[in-house]
Amino acid sequence: MFYSVALFLLAGLAEIGGGYLIWLWLREGKSFYWGFFGGVALILYGVVATFQTFPSFGRVYAAYGGVFIVLSVLWGWGVDRKTPDLYDWLGAAICIVGVAVMLLPSRS
Repeated sequence: MFYSVALFLLAGLAEIGGGYLIWLWLREGKSFYWGFFGGVALILYGVVATFQTFPSFGRVYAAYGGVFIVLSVLWGWGVDRKTPDLYDWLGAAICIVGVAVMLLPSRS
């Protein structure tokens, strides 16, 4: 399980970080290189996800969605300095419960 969690976190940081770098390039007027490295990070995200051991593409990406929501709240707090409110934390907690419901039960 540690391996899967580490992959979720790595992929999440690559996706959010890549998207953020592209945001800085296009919305904040940063140099093209910010966007280029954002694109590289997004490619890395796509590759990292293939290392998950879960057999279903759809289930893995649905679970990533929940993890990414939590990581996005944390990114906004740590990088953008936007303090999450009660509803941000509540929504993030609901997403993690959804991820656990999808991934933890064994299936035949």
